[in-house]
Amino acid sequence: MDQTIKWFTEKLAAQHISLTEQQLTQFERYYELLVEWNEKMNLTGITERDAVYEKHFYDSISLAFHVDMNKKLNIADIGSGAGFPSIPLKIVFPHLQVLIVDSLNKRIGFLNHVVEQLGLQQVTALHGRAEDIARMSQYRDAFDLVTARAVARLAVLNEFCLPFVKPGGVFASMKGASLGEELQEAAFSIKELKGKLAAQYELRLPNEQSERHIVCINKLAATPKKYPRKAGTPLKQPLIK
Repeated sequence: MDQTIKWFTEKLAAQHISLTEQQLTQFERYYELLVEWNEKMNLTGITERDAVYEKHFYDSISLAFHVDMNKKLNIADIGSGAGFPSIPLKIVFPHLQVLIVDSLNKRIGFLNHVVEQLGLQQVTALHGRAEDIARMSQYRDAFDLVTARAVARLAVLNEFCLPFVKPGGVFASMKGASLGEELQEAAFSIKELKGKLAAQYELRLPNEQSERHIVCINKLAATPKKYPRKAGTPLKQPLIK
């Protein structure tokens, strides 16, 4: 077993997550596809194998250290880019039903190829703006868990993501640096979009020790009709009081 796989499996085992040979094969194939497609289109600035396993795969799976993924969940990953965190979570927890939303059609092409190559079931990759898709009845107030990883400031992300969360569900925002100011800024949008701050967690990546934060927001009631506002507005005019 090479060093990358050794630390990857050991660190996950310490969190009570064990991987089968098939799952390890899927991660390796995912890595190969990421590097191969990255030569044609900008998917990630991180291509060194050990770094991809740490900063993309392990980092994505870290959500499961704090949110119970063993239950039957339908999850939506908003602004997923190259498939993080939803594809690594789907590999580890194959029972998850996954919707991936991304505004760039080329990335959706990549994700569909990954899903096919890895033999993943119940994954839908959808091209569009979060603000538009969240207004479609089949996706609005529909998901147990919604995730977004380092996409925008929390006040903006709340409007992108909370409309997808069903009442009683959770929006988990995965962030890098500390969140003090962002959380204060996001307080109004959380309330306005019928959310409530439930918990925040801090962890460090196992090798390079960089900080990661996960903010969990519970959805208390259905999204008010006026949200999300039309595409582009949340970024230009965040819900800040």
